[in-house]
Amino acid sequence: MLTGMSDKKRRDEIIIQYTPLVKNVAERIVSRLPNHVNKDDLISVGIIGLISALKKFDETKNVPFATYARLRIQGAILDELRSRDYVSRSARNKAGKLEKAFSTLQGKLERYPTDEEVSDFLGISVNEYYKLLDETRGVYILSTDNLSPDYCEKYCTYDILEKMNQSNPYSILAHNELKKILKSSIDSLSLKERLVLSLYYYEELTLKEIGIVMELTESRICQIHSQAILKLKSRLKQDRYDKFV
Repeated sequence: MLTGMSDKKRRDEIIIQYTPLVKNVAERIVSRLPNHVNKDDLISVGIIGLISALKKFDETKNVPFATYARLRIQGAILDELRSRDYVSRSARNKAGKLEKAFSTLQGKLERYPTDEEVSDFLGISVNEYYKLLDETRGVYILSTDNLSPDYCEKYCTYDILEKMNQSNPYSILAHNELKKILKSSIDSLSLKERLVLSLYYYEELTLKEIGIVMELTESRICQIHSQAILKLKSRLKQDRYDKFV
């Protein structure tokens, strides 16, 4: 717990100080969800995650409070989304259809398929393929973060957080081989896809902000992000499969 956190006034001051962080996390998540999801609801849940972080933070550990708080805020919001099951069965089915298409094509082509190749495989136009990506919006944020209900209790341990804070988050990966596969997979993405991932995950811009930087619509940035995640998931699954055949 932060020193003096038993003082309600001090606690309220810190909540106000870190409210922009809650809003940033909520905005980044809601931008990848269906339009009916209310951002204010996510911010409210994020505040609860922030309060939990205040109660459980150990300042004797070598981890900045902002790092610890961000994970608890994100975990609280994702737990809430899972409990409400914002993603429809139809969206999940369409996401599964896309994943199967990418996996099949990557196995045949031994490279990432182009937009045209995916749409041809599915028997639809490129514009219909982009629409399909839009309709699966929200599926990938819940699956790619892959957090369990007791996410923070399991993964917000200080030894992991210390490693995350020591420059490169990839230091938490236990196997060098996985690092190589992931790096190779990312390097094989298109320039636009790599840029979107870099701006989103490393520079921590929202999809709307990335759209402004790249002079594309927020919707198009969301499509590029979803497509990049699909490609990476398919590539990693294929590499794991290859090790056992």
